[in-house]
Amino acid sequence: MPRIQILELPYDSKTDQQPFAVIVDQVETAEAADRLREDFGDTNVAEALGARQVLVFQDTIDIPANEVPLDPDGYPVRVHVEGDFAQFRDQLEEQVRSAQARFTAAGSSL
Repeated sequence: MPRIQILELPYDSKTDQQPFAVIVDQVETAEAADRLREDFGDTNVAEALGARQVLVFQDTIDIPANEVPLDPDGYPVRVHVEGDFAQFRDQLEEQVRSAQARFTAAGSSL
């Protein structure tokens, strides 16, 4: 049975949307792939979906970004990442002091 996967493409600053391609793989025969294309008639499937491209393959196409790591019990592994804001705070305070000094210098020259 065919699978449908989404492949996110590198971000394009020309659009506000994340570009992507639709990958249909494990299509049993070339005739089935042709039928799949014919089912949409004159419709540009990629354009209708908002995708950059729709690619159809008989082979299995593995997209590493779509793999979900599983723990030993078979459940998806979830990772929670928290930022270290200590250094960020120091950098921000330094930038504020620098801006205040420039503002004071600009005001005293008037």
